[in-house]
Amino acid sequence: MRTLLKLLSDGAFHSGEDLGVAVGVSRSAVWKRLQQLEAETGLEIHKVRGRGYRLASPLYLLNQQWLRDNQSDAGWSIHVHDTIDSTNAEAMRLAGQGVSLPLLVLAEQQTAGRGRRGRKWASPYAENLYYSLALRIDGGMRQLEGLSLLVGLAVVKMLREMGVDGAGLKWPNDILVGRRKLAGVLLELTGDPADVCHVVIGIGINVNMRASEEVDQLWTSMMLETGASLDRNQIAARLSADLKEYLAAHRSQGFVAFQEEWERNHLWQNQNVTLLAGSTAIEGIVVGIDAIGALRLKVGEQVHAFSGGELSLRLRE
Repeated sequence: MRTLLKLLSDGAFHSGEDLGVAVGVSRSAVWKRLQQLEAETGLEIHKVRGRGYRLASPLYLLNQQWLRDNQSDAGWSIHVHDTIDSTNAEAMRLAGQGVSLPLLVLAEQQTAGRGRRGRKWASPYAENLYYSLALRIDGGMRQLEGLSLLVGLAVVKMLREMGVDGAGLKWPNDILVGRRKLAGVLLELTGDPADVCHVVIGIGINVNMRASEEVDQLWTSMMLETGASLDRNQIAARLSADLKEYLAAHRSQGFVAFQEEWERNHLWQNQNVTLLAGSTAIEGIVVGIDAIGALRLKVGEQVHAFSGGELSLRLRE
């Protein structure tokens, strides 16, 4: 199957005869394999008499060797999968098995991708970036203060470097263009939070997605914003370089060194919002964040700080 995908990934027409020779099957068997490929990946394959077969649009498949050769001096082990339940789940499994850290898990497709608060993360085949980095954290929870917000800064930097000029942050873990979601961050922990633990930094970025019936909110993609299909290998490599730089600075300086930078990139700074905490709704004005990344909200005449994984922010019209 992978051989067929590589041949078709350029988006051009390929004859059934040529595809059959490449994979060692008859012309009649090629269409059956392509139908199976459509069913397994959700990709749309066009069949035109006299011209052959082609994908509805070109694909940039992940290249594990290229990624290893182009990760600068990060030295992370890289694990690329075709289809997996969740890159975060796989990164946590590998960390639990004692695989050397840091390690990076990428996949063409997730069958059980997830976002914050248990939400499903749409994961169409070979269109978006599903990226999970596992790290060892020594010294307890203080090393994690503001980490998810810091990761958002790295994502925004990469997006702007790749031509998405309007990318910005929404507290706590979303990356938007205007009001449309482009990317998200999900951190998960294993081990002893008071001593040595493992953190998995999960990042999902809509790269070449054009349409989706699975997403239940306003969304966009890098392709929709830039008008061009993008190589996910280059995006992953650039993200790794930016993330490595931010993580090193965070270890030495803490999140407080990035507090002002984060606020400058917060699209909802000084906006009227509603903060949802379970069944409770708190209305106020976003003042900023504090030194550990908690949201500072002006409620009436007082400023309060809020943090926690079950909080959600909404704009008030």
